[in-house]
Amino acid sequence: MLNTLLYFVVMAAAFMGLSQLLPGFRVTGWVPALWGAVIFAIVNTILKPILFVLTLPLTIVTLGLFLFVLNACMLKLTAWIVPGLYVDGWGTAILAALILSIVSMIWKSASREKKPLDV
Repeated sequence: MLNTLLYFVVMAAAFMGLSQLLPGFRVTGWVPALWGAVIFAIVNTILKPILFVLTLPLTIVTLGLFLFVLNACMLKLTAWIVPGLYVDGWGTAILAALILSIVSMIWKSASREKKPLDV
């Protein structure tokens, strides 16, 4: 449970950092950043798998590059839902989604429990 809460705090910090780095990405404070992290996780858990299956032929044709667009769509949907979170333009959305995915992968890799046979 604590690990999940820390994950949302780390993602909220990533949202705040992106608002300082990317000109088209704005977060008005920590509360919208936390809500953005939670809604982004919910959207990615529920909606993204459905859209992935529906767009699988396009993903195959583009050799997986369409997944960047799908991630950007999830981020723009999150920005549409959460007041105080703004993403202007598709380029910004794609870059921000890529950075958020990298932060998420690093966090999950660093915080996973080591099993006795893991090296």
